[in-house]
Amino acid sequence: MSSVSANNISGKVVVITGGSSGLGETTARHLASLGASVVLGARRIDKLEAIAADIRTAGGKVAVQATDVTSQDEVKALVNLAQERFGKVDVVINNAGLMAIAPLAETRVDEWDRMIDINVKGLLYGVAAALPIFQEQGSGHFINISSVAGIKVFSPGGTVYSGTKFAVRAIAEGLRHEVGGKIRSTIISPGAVESELKHGSSDTQGAAFVKDFYQQNEIPSESVARAIAYAIEQPADVDINEIVLRPTVQEF
Repeated sequence: MSSVSANNISGKVVVITGGSSGLGETTARHLASLGASVVLGARRIDKLEAIAADIRTAGGKVAVQATDVTSQDEVKALVNLAQERFGKVDVVINNAGLMAIAPLAETRVDEWDRMIDINVKGLLYGVAAALPIFQEQGSGHFINISSVAGIKVFSPGGTVYSGTKFAVRAIAEGLRHEVGGKIRSTIISPGAVESELKHGSSDTQGAAFVKDFYQQNEIPSESVARAIAYAIEQPADVDINEIVLRPTVQEF
C-alpha cells in the first residue's frame, strides 16, 4: 500500500462492532497497523482485551468496550467512547451479524428476531449514534457489512438472513442518498469468508450445510479488511458505494 493511501487512514478514528473475531478483528488489526485509532465493541470483553493488548504491543491505538448491538444505549456508548478517547469519529463499521440457517417451515421465530435485532436494528443503532456527530463534523463514513445473500436470496434456509441483508443494502443506499453530500456510505457484500458467522445455525441440517459450504469456498478475512481499507483510504470526494467480493470458486 502506498504511503499516500496509508496516510489517508492514519489518524482516523474507526469504530467497529462485532470486533472480537472474524472480519471485525481482522479489520481492526489491519487498520491499526496503518495508523488508525480503532474502537472495538462486542459482547466478549475478554476477547476484545486480548486483541487490544496485541494492537498496543504493535504500537497501535485502541479502545474497547463491551457492547451488545441489540441495545441502542450500548451502541451509543461505544461511539461516544471513541469521541471521548480520540476526539472525533471518522468511520463506523457496522459489522456485527448473525446468520442462522434453517427452513422457514422450522418457524424458528426466536432466531428470526435475533437476526433482525442484530443485523438490521444493530446497524440502525450505529447510524443513530454516529450520524449527529458526523453532521456536526461535516464528515464521516459508514461502512455496512452486507452479504452476497443481500443480492441473491440464499434459499432454502437463508431466507430471513437474506431479508436482513437486503435491508442492510437498502438502508445503506438510502443513507447515502440522504446525507451523501459530506458523509460517505459503503456497502461491503462478501461471499464465504473465514469468520464465526458460519457457526450461527442451531438447525442441525442448516449447520451441516453451512459448514460444508464454507469448507469448499471460504477465503481469509483479510480479503474483506483490504476492501474496507480501500474504501476508507479514498479522498473525501470519492465514495466507494459498494464492494462485492467472493471466493473465485464460489458460484452463489
